[in-house]
Amino acid sequence: MKRFSVFSLARNAFSHHEDWPRQWRSPEPKPEYDVVIIGGGGHGLATAFYLAKEHGITNVAVLEKGWIGGGNTGRNTTIVRSNYLFDESAHLYEKSLQLFEKLSQELNYNVMMSQRGVMNLAHNLHDVRESRRRVYANKLNGVDAEWLEPEEVKAFCPIIDISPDARYPVMGATLQKRAGVARHDAVAWGFARGADARGVDIIQNCEVTGLRIEKGRIVGVETTKGFIGAKKVGSVAAGHTSVICNMAGFRVPLTSHPLQALVSEPIKPVHPCVVMSNAVHVYVSQSDKGELVIGAGIDAYNSYAQRGSFHIIEGQMGALRELFPIFSRLRMMRSWGGIVDTAPDASAIISKTPVENFFINCGWGTGGFKATPGSGWVFAWTLAKGEPHPLNAAFSLDRFTSGALVDEHGAAGVAH
Repeated sequence: MKRFSVFSLARNAFSHHEDWPRQWRSPEPKPEYDVVIIGGGGHGLATAFYLAKEHGITNVAVLEKGWIGGGNTGRNTTIVRSNYLFDESAHLYEKSLQLFEKLSQELNYNVMMSQRGVMNLAHNLHDVRESRRRVYANKLNGVDAEWLEPEEVKAFCPIIDISPDARYPVMGATLQKRAGVARHDAVAWGFARGADARGVDIIQNCEVTGLRIEKGRIVGVETTKGFIGAKKVGSVAAGHTSVICNMAGFRVPLTSHPLQALVSEPIKPVHPCVVMSNAVHVYVSQSDKGELVIGAGIDAYNSYAQRGSFHIIEGQMGALRELFPIFSRLRMMRSWGGIVDTAPDASAIISKTPVENFFINCGWGTGGFKATPGSGWVFAWTLAKGEPHPLNAAFSLDRFTSGALVDEHGAAGVAH
């Protein structure tokens, strides 16, 4: 048996995986679907999965202009948490975290969820007050949260510098122990396989070039593979949402920015959690391969480019050394960028639109990955029912005219 295993391993090593079964089909589009979803990232795939699983709607197409996981889903820093300040955000992100906790079992696909804890550092009196306020708000909403004094921060993450002589002394931190990281590609692949198994058509390399609207009602989409009819259309196009909405004849209050991150060379396990700091503008975790995964804020300029500016990386490295002098000689290996769409109040838009049967799910800014299953769950409900679920009712498009904003700039800071 051992000899057979060795030869099998060698044979697969020299193959090109020609005979490996595909995880999902690659069908040609049908003439018409009950629901067409624009965008084959995590949120779009999760929407399709929950449409089929929770609502029995399986005549669904997910249209992706590139390949599955080639957008923001594969270009983030994989952090999952729910410790947002306001009630509306906390409830939505907590739903997402609860789904994440059971996602590997639900999809029968290991998404590598690691609840190692997320700390947000406080470096001044204002940080302390705002952080404690968020802890109290989290507890009122049933979200696990606690406040750590500097010595407790050091005990939870031994390599951090809490010296009072540091330029940015650590005065404490919030901690959500249930938070952590998950494998971004696996989340997309798991939802894709699960949706496909329930009859959803996942159509890659199919770019939407126009929307067909008749008498104020959407009837389908123009694509590089021809016209596809649809009774309902949901756009989950992240940074390109503004482009899609312009096709529909209305504007959305979104700006698109590059957001970049980078990883170090692999090292032995030394960093046991996720650490974030608004003041020094960096956050860092360690992957299972040993690489440090490091992020910072968005680039200030507007762009649809999947790359960022060098000065952002330079600032990240300076901030990293402030908090972790132990990393001063570490080499950086590679960087990448995504495109984030940010609303004025740093909260998502999950809503009906002025066009009948056309819905949008966008504006997640820098927090999209952590919301993936929750976003898909509520958007599936909205598409199926034609009305928002109570969890996303506050995130409607009309809040920008009513003034009922959900201002999460503080809890959504540092681009994580």
